[in-house]
Amino acid sequence: MTTLYIDADACPVKDEAERVATRKAVPMILVSNGGLRPSRNPLVSNVIVDAGPDVADQWIADRCGTGDVVITSDIPLADACVKAGAQVLTPTGEALTPANIGQRLASRDLMKDIRAADPFHRGGGPSFSKTDRSRFLQMLDTTLTRAMKEAG
Repeated sequence: MTTLYIDADACPVKDEAERVATRKAVPMILVSNGGLRPSRNPLVSNVIVDAGPDVADQWIADRCGTGDVVITSDIPLADACVKAGAQVLTPTGEALTPANIGQRLASRDLMKDIRAADPFHRGGGPSFSKTDRSRFLQMLDTTLTRAMKEAG
């Protein structure tokens, strides 16, 4: 059975994911360190993990597999989920796959080094747009359909 896992602490598309999961009757699990309002939707579960670095990520990575979908911006978590056989999307709708996850990990590490070398750097990524939200909805629908077929 397909499950939709959400790395929920800073995910901007929880509501959109819930709408798509509900339409497709797929269970959705929001994993966080707390502070999320529980959904009344019977398909949506909240899992609150202990505070600490990567605790929520590890919880998801330990449970996801073939036929599941994971939503995350965390590249190391995405890597672990891809290796476990899950399909992974970012909140902007980018699919992270065995073909591109290595490059994304390398870019992440390079940017981490650049930021460390410039303590006054105040940059950030581009803001989340309506286009990102729309692309996410389309990709999630497609990805869940593919995952459901994969799960049988």
